[in-house]
Amino acid sequence: MADHGRERVDDWYWLRDKDDPDVVAYLEAENAYTDSLLAATKPLQDDLFEGIRSKVAETDAGAPVAHGGWWYFNRTEEGRQYPVACRLADPERAQRAETVSMTVREGPASTEEVLLDENALAQGDYLAVGVFDITPDHELLAYAVDHDGSELFTLRFKDLRTGVELPDEVKGVYYGSAWSADGGTFFYVRPDEAMRPFQVWRHQLGGGDSLVFQEDDERFFVSVGLSRDETRVVIRTASEFTSGAYWIDARAPSREPNVILRREDGIEYDVEYDDGSWLVRSNRRAPDGAARTNFALYRLPESSDDPEDLELVIPHRDDVTLDGVDAFSTFLAVWERHSSDGLAHIRMIDKATGEEHLVEHPEPAYRIGAEPNPEWEARAYRFSYTSLVTPATSVEYDVRSRRGTDVWRQLVPSGHDPARYRTERLWAPAPDGKLVPVSVVGRADLPLDGTVPCLLYGYGAYEVTIDPSFSAVRLNLIERGVNFAIAHVRGGGELGRAWYEDGRLEHKSNSFTDFIAAAEHLISTGWAAADRLAIRGGSAGGLLVGAVTNMRPDLWRAVVAEVPFVDVVTTMCDPSLPLTVTEWDQWGDPLHDPGAFERMLGYSPYDNVVPAAYPAMYVTAGINDPRVGFWEPAKWVAKLRSVGAGSGDRPLMLRTEMGAGHGGASGRYDAWRDEARIQAFVLWQLGVVDAQS
Repeated sequence: MADHGRERVDDWYWLRDKDDPDVVAYLEAENAYTDSLLAATKPLQDDLFEGIRSKVAETDAGAPVAHGGWWYFNRTEEGRQYPVACRLADPERAQRAETVSMTVREGPASTEEVLLDENALAQGDYLAVGVFDITPDHELLAYAVDHDGSELFTLRFKDLRTGVELPDEVKGVYYGSAWSADGGTFFYVRPDEAMRPFQVWRHQLGGGDSLVFQEDDERFFVSVGLSRDETRVVIRTASEFTSGAYWIDARAPSREPNVILRREDGIEYDVEYDDGSWLVRSNRRAPDGAARTNFALYRLPESSDDPEDLELVIPHRDDVTLDGVDAFSTFLAVWERHSSDGLAHIRMIDKATGEEHLVEHPEPAYRIGAEPNPEWEARAYRFSYTSLVTPATSVEYDVRSRRGTDVWRQLVPSGHDPARYRTERLWAPAPDGKLVPVSVVGRADLPLDGTVPCLLYGYGAYEVTIDPSFSAVRLNLIERGVNFAIAHVRGGGELGRAWYEDGRLEHKSNSFTDFIAAAEHLISTGWAAADRLAIRGGSAGGLLVGAVTNMRPDLWRAVVAEVPFVDVVTTMCDPSLPLTVTEWDQWGDPLHDPGAFERMLGYSPYDNVVPAAYPAMYVTAGINDPRVGFWEPAKWVAKLRSVGAGSGDRPLMLRTEMGAGHGGASGRYDAWRDEARIQAFVLWQLGVVDAQS
């Protein structure tokens, strides 16, 4: 193929057609080859799988969430692949969350009501639920299922009073939903042929469907949701760096959408409804022209769509990124990320007094996240807390008393003592002098003398933050003497918007050099053995590990690349593929911009395969993946083999899920089997165990 005057020959372009029997046969042959290479590790895989089972409470219930006289939660049962959505009635709110948590964990109560049993919905090897939405009166459920990983869902409705499925059915829907106030109208999203969510529709129960909103600009994705007080349906349309929003009165669902703020190129904003006005988080420039890269918070009267009516609530700060806000009747929960530590913080603001404070956390590195907080009149705020050594915990934080109560904590049946592990936040110097945060954990009894193998993980795109969190599954590796680290490279959002900006477009190479710097720092500080370092990344993180594998094949003993985005130039030159046009702002537009073409050609893993002593590699794909075409990893592996990779004691493997998509296997036991296979590969290649151990 010819691109901007360059002649590019793609010998494996034919692998794109999954309907071609030769392609299917090729992928199945690769799967068989991978199975043969890993056959000697089968006893180890079985042991690792059982290790995962011993560390996960197979029969358990998640944190209960109070809403409208009910406690909602998910239950899992030993031997069953999928969760069961349930609720308990408590109309007087007589029980506290921690009490309900203990009750539902003890087993199904006589008053427990099953809302949706995903195990009963499963057909074949794959199931995903993309919509789960209950009417404001808690009498009807809308849910949508996908049976092949394509992320195209079929929408159905269930009467929770009788347990009877309604005859209404809508095919080809996407994520996002909202009910009208009376529960008679349901708003949902449809994608176009390129899997871009571009329309919002309304479905009248027992009636027809009508189009509410359509976004014709191919750079923009559309979403829909309901405000916390259940009075406003909010439609959002956003590209990488421009956004707009509209609203419909949920009590008058047939009306046309009202614009919240006129859309302006380069201006991002999102909104939170707050009792007659909108809280607007935006990067809109200050009156003097100063940039507000880290965002500021404003209040806008619901009656106005004029930017001149924005009233400043929280000013822009150079060292703090404003990530979001949750509004309640008496307080605001403001999410911030501080550049001083690269971690998320929650600022609570009393709406009556204006008093504010930060929620304190006990560890130097952690991950917090908002949990469901569906009630407008709530006086406490629910969030999750975890770290590399602390299991996931649901915290209910009383804003007035400033006290948090643990209402649920992840169980580790085999036992877990955080004191057995050592964890740190390191700062690795990048070639340009920037300091890259690296989170690391390992057994406390092992020396930091450069003799311990290590697995390094990275992502580095879309301003996504990979904060340090606990994984019971990961204990398999750590207990066997493998340190684990996360490189928080540029392209992510760990150190604010500037950290993201410095790892995209013309600055994308910083993601790769940051990752290499993190690896070298782990070696120099004794956390990693120089000859026993493995790396892992998926999707855009697969691009990261693919690029650094080409750049420094000598540095890695083993590479795990899951559904990796590795054929960057070819994909981003094809606007018919999902995500291409909207992601030109993320990666560049090589189709129309020769400069972007040359830049991306310089790091695209597929285009930079050269004869070299490549490390051992385990690569995955999903044949129904709508985000990263299965052919990208398949072509990459084929090209790597053509230059001699996969020889000797460093095998090259490709495993394609033949009935799934981007997320791989959907059932938890199937996912654990996949993880045990990857862990066996890593342990084998790092020399922790023999292949037959």
